[in-house]
Amino acid sequence: MKLYESTVHELHEQLQNKQLSSVELTKAVYDRIDEVEEQIGAYVTLDKENALAQAAKVDAMIAAGETVKPLAGIPGAIKDNISTKGLRTTCSSHILDNFIPVYDAHVIANLRKDETIFLGKTNMDEFAMGSTTETSYMKKTHNAWNLDCVPGGSSGGSAAAIAAGEAIWSLGSDTGGSIRQPASFNGVVGIKPTYGRVSRYGCVAFASSLDQIGPITRDVTDAAIVLNTICGVDAHDSTSLPVDVPDFTKALRQDVKGLRIGLPKEYFGEGIDPKVKAQIMLAVEKYKELGAEIVEVSLPHTEYAVITYYIIAPAEASANLARYDGVRYGYRNKDAKSAPEMTKLSRTEGFGSEVKRRIMLGTYVLSSGYYDAYYKKAMQVRTLIRKDFDEVFQKVDVLLTPTSPVTAYPLDGKMDPLAIYMLDVTTIPVNMAGLPGISIPCGFADGMPVGLQLIGKALDEETLLRAAYTFEQATEFHKAVAPLGGNK
Repeated sequence: MKLYESTVHELHEQLQNKQLSSVELTKAVYDRIDEVEEQIGAYVTLDKENALAQAAKVDAMIAAGETVKPLAGIPGAIKDNISTKGLRTTCSSHILDNFIPVYDAHVIANLRKDETIFLGKTNMDEFAMGSTTETSYMKKTHNAWNLDCVPGGSSGGSAAAIAAGEAIWSLGSDTGGSIRQPASFNGVVGIKPTYGRVSRYGCVAFASSLDQIGPITRDVTDAAIVLNTICGVDAHDSTSLPVDVPDFTKALRQDVKGLRIGLPKEYFGEGIDPKVKAQIMLAVEKYKELGAEIVEVSLPHTEYAVITYYIIAPAEASANLARYDGVRYGYRNKDAKSAPEMTKLSRTEGFGSEVKRRIMLGTYVLSSGYYDAYYKKAMQVRTLIRKDFDEVFQKVDVLLTPTSPVTAYPLDGKMDPLAIYMLDVTTIPVNMAGLPGISIPCGFADGMPVGLQLIGKALDEETLLRAAYTFEQATEFHKAVAPLGGNK
């Protein structure tokens, strides 16, 4: 196995035993980036000089006999909407393509304490608005399993980097499935923690009541390791939960005997690709073999989730993106003759079409005369969706669903935006309810990865990780290596 195909836990052991140096590892990953990045397009910005300097620092610590943390000296990638002090953070938008933050996000500060290494910032849908990474102003990202296909989104760059061996671990953000769906499309692991489990401070806001940072990794163990580091209360974030952070790696044991796994019937109906459904049902049978109890359940308000999301999320986006006015930072039109014209032209030229679409929609539903009819009603439906989950979790421990009803679809497929929105039907409800969800590889359909989603109770990532780890260890899907196939 090549170094860039290794896991965090394997590499940590080699570093600690001095079988490998962090500089050697970091150079190997950058060599891999040089080899495939032109085909994949995972990165917006690279930071090789600082990464190698940090690697040398970790090597010196190990040489001095220090015991280092599990992520120390392990190179990872950061989604480009997470603030990194001194390193360009663009949200893959023209309006921020010259923005260099003066502070670190809370998750970045935590990772720095553990002496980890940042390779660079990954491509994404502009301001995290999209499911394909095609709305990026910077470039298109390609799927390592088939270069003609999308990597998913909005964390497509972070997931593609893992699948292509361009990073050992990565961070994404998830507003309606933006970690789990690209993890599914790329055959890797992605977890969205409980809302408030990880601080949003320094994550450029899209929809504040839905956004959550989480890891994308090669296996469940690595996801638990990264989660250990990035979780924790933060005084800068009023939604950060003041709860203890357990050692998530202690939850990783092969045991689901007696675990009650619910299958929501609404997630297995019309719209799911039969080949995807077949792989999910094989996974259900595997859980039965492993001793889990399978229970059919119902989440009756699921049909309203996507509609509700596309009222709430654009409304919050409209408010959050009002700050990009060409005055304080970011892109500014130089030819405007007045302040109002400067703001108008800066926003017109700085934002892409998908961002403009959502700002317009959000502004409309928040406008006088429409607030009660749309936004207020959507918040009431959101409460009903949460209650559905509350009732179901009185009967089961976790829920099992497809992560996406389809596998990765073609780039430039000219899909209608509404059709793409509807494909998030299995991931959006998890964000609406603020629950943890994980996507793990569970098979292939026509040569493309299929993801299995597990949904857990609030703040019960441990049961979620145990269920995911048990399935992973009983199968070989997480060991599959993307062929970088297809034609550019």
